[in-house]
Amino acid sequence: MNHPSRIVCLTDETTETLYLLGEQDRIVGISGFSVRPPEARKEKPKVSAFTSAKIDKILALEPDLVLGFSNLQADIAAQLIREGIDVHVFNQRSVEEILRMITLLGAMVGVPEKAAALTTQYRQRIDTVREEASALPRRPRVYFEEWDEPIISGIRWVSELIEIAGGEDCFSELAAEQSAKRRIIADPQEIVRRAPDIIIGSWCGKKLRPEQIAARPGWDAIPAVKNGRVYEIKSCDILQPGPAALTDGLEQIRRIIRQWSKPSDH
Repeated sequence: MNHPSRIVCLTDETTETLYLLGEQDRIVGISGFSVRPPEARKEKPKVSAFTSAKIDKILALEPDLVLGFSNLQADIAAQLIREGIDVHVFNQRSVEEILRMITLLGAMVGVPEKAAALTTQYRQRIDTVREEASALPRRPRVYFEEWDEPIISGIRWVSELIEIAGGEDCFSELAAEQSAKRRIIADPQEIVRRAPDIIIGSWCGKKLRPEQIAARPGWDAIPAVKNGRVYEIKSCDILQPGPAALTDGLEQIRRIIRQWSKPSDH
């Protein structure tokens, strides 16, 4: 069976997965936002942003498969389908779905064993972190902010990673909502009321400033702000539903929660 040999990846997570599977030679084009692995930026032509793409440039690469992500890339996918290109759009939103994406991508390029080995490795790490977290004397309340204007929280895979690492997501009820619009927290005082012990922010393309968060009206009453437990995780490590979130993202959440569980400020 002939597997696709000229692949364009419109988001970072499929690029990173193909590199991890040792199948990077199949990639002929990537997203301009790709940063993982770093060599991809040096080696591969950049053909898209997130919600826009250079269709002519993609067609010139003569891809036999284009990989996209979510309804946000539906218009790009439709244009390419009209041009006769094979397109697969993933829609993974949970930890389990990220693992399924890796499995499916491995099968698509003919290396199911490598994909199985990679997902097994991730499952083992997740189990280890979960087991370690079960020994924590208390689970901290964690507020994760993925955008500040408007305030957005509760993205599903991050919510799950917080729970795996031993925290309680303050807004876990939002995790079922796919659309960011439905995860807007209209009243910032609701976060004050939920009194998180830890605040983690990851604003895509914008540096998080803990002092800005601390200066929000009434937020000085939040335990996380009072105790200086406001942290940033880079968006490339946590906001992409791919290997990065399951490795670097989970590890950073784990470290933050472990740190909180040691001292006696709570």
